[in-house]
Amino acid sequence: MWSDHSTRTPRQFHPNVEEELVSIDRRAWEVVLQSIELDLLSGRLRPGDHLPPERALAASLGVGRSSVREAIRVLEVLGLLRTSAGSGPTSGAIIVALPGGGMSALMRLQVAAQGFPVADVVKTRLALEASVVTELAEASALASSTMDANASLHPDLSTAVLLLDAMDSPALTEVEFLALDAQFHLSLAAATGNQVVTATMAGLRSAIEGYVRAGATSLASWPVTSARLRAEHRAIVAAIEAGDSQAARTLVHSHIAGYYAETHLANHRPERLADDHTDADGHSVAR
Repeated sequence: MWSDHSTRTPRQFHPNVEEELVSIDRRAWEVVLQSIELDLLSGRLRPGDHLPPERALAASLGVGRSSVREAIRVLEVLGLLRTSAGSGPTSGAIIVALPGGGMSALMRLQVAAQGFPVADVVKTRLALEASVVTELAEASALASSTMDANASLHPDLSTAVLLLDAMDSPALTEVEFLALDAQFHLSLAAATGNQVVTATMAGLRSAIEGYVRAGATSLASWPVTSARLRAEHRAIVAAIEAGDSQAARTLVHSHIAGYYAETHLANHRPERLADDHTDADGHSVAR
């Protein structure tokens, strides 16, 4: 439910100067963002709720309609809003809160603009994935040590195993294999149950996916590399299931760092990075 902005007294500005008078410290669209943020924090706005009509929101906050539109565009990029034209319950601007959407876009653009070096993205991924497999392996070890070895306490790796089986298909192209590879790594993050970790992983993956695809073309033998990657994936899962956190960390570090070194990833500039990005669900290419 939207907060009761009707209790506020709209400020009357001349249309040619209202944007300058809203605030000397903040741009007008930031006023809109702050108002929406406060209503999200207070619970007055929740996923599934509609924002007020553009005209009403502009009047209640004393800003121009162009500022409202700009704020809505920012929230769409961040994955917090979905907009659609027309009428009915699904039209207008709706709070959706898609984890990772904005993070993926930010990281991808920063890497493209060379704000985030590829090497730094890979190092961050190494640290994060080491933490992921450590947590999963420790959970497996704890579950196995209980009196009844309760299977429900083990981390759910079923999605990861299904993806590994799919990667065994000899008919896969490089692009298809790498897409499954990306989903495999994201499935491990998802198995921790930590949405922030999963969203961050998706952002890191999205940031360098174009470089990964370009790097694969420089390999001496894709069949040899893909066979090694499949074996490494299964070894990582086996270490997690065995509760061996040290082995899992070592394996995932060698797996990621090895591919990075083999493809000289940082030396590649993808030709069409803008066409390579993916949605927040991770359906694309990365390694």
